[in-house]
Amino acid sequence: MNLNPLLKTTDELNEMSRQIRRDIINMLLISGSGHSGGPLGMADIFTAMYFNLLNIDNENTEWIERDYFLLSAGHLAPVWYSSLARRGYFPLEELKTLRKINSRLQGHPAPAKTHGVPGIEIASGSLGQGLSIAVGCALGLKLDKKPNYVFCVNGDGELQEGQIWEAVMSAAHFKVDNLTMIVDNNDCQIDGNVRNIMNIQPLRDKFISFNWEVFEIDGNDLNQVVDAVQKSKLVKGKPTVILAKTVMGKGVSFMERDYNWHGNPPNEEQAKIALSELLPTKFGDFA
Repeated sequence: MNLNPLLKTTDELNEMSRQIRRDIINMLLISGSGHSGGPLGMADIFTAMYFNLLNIDNENTEWIERDYFLLSAGHLAPVWYSSLARRGYFPLEELKTLRKINSRLQGHPAPAKTHGVPGIEIASGSLGQGLSIAVGCALGLKLDKKPNYVFCVNGDGELQEGQIWEAVMSAAHFKVDNLTMIVDNNDCQIDGNVRNIMNIQPLRDKFISFNWEVFEIDGNDLNQVVDAVQKSKLVKGKPTVILAKTVMGKGVSFMERDYNWHGNPPNEEQAKIALSELLPTKFGDFA
């Protein structure tokens, strides 16, 4: 049963994204481990996808015409778990079990058939692999003349992996136009800024040279996210990438743009400050 139906207004979407950020802080505080920065930065994109854009049915996760949403950067799991719970895929109270023994909310996401939660198609977290799976999924659907669309979320540090570019080349070669890649372009990875560890720029030029359609947006602007995704589904003859410039730790002042929050949870005092900055919403906390 849907806890929250699709949201239409920007104000509603912004309030949901703030609630999801509150969920992330509460989940990480309870678990005592997990990733803070990336999930907070991606809350707007996940909100737009799950509450406005994706063609899905939480009561029928195997619906044959559903959109496929794949998270290659599996360490972003907290934002996904909150989005799925808020969309009605599993009880909100289960968010309290993040990373606990025997919990379905594993540190990296897994599908229900391997003790994960409904709504997750594949296990992920080994960076560099998700886009290859997405290309294969999209190509199979296209060959079968199915209407489904495939979305894949990748981190920008993940683009340092060679397998990514093999998948990029394959998608263009086979004209997989039912695929949109969304890049979390926050310039942060676990040990520094992406530009310093292994510079991947200029991304726009690279994807264009591989014959991809490219949209560059502010990934923390819900209107831009919705507009880019809607336009991506109209592109024919080539795959699409949305280069979403996001702020790591978005919404929590002491976490923003600080790569040190890539893989660390807040302590009790830090969580208290974070929640004071992320004002309560009408949707209500799970904790």
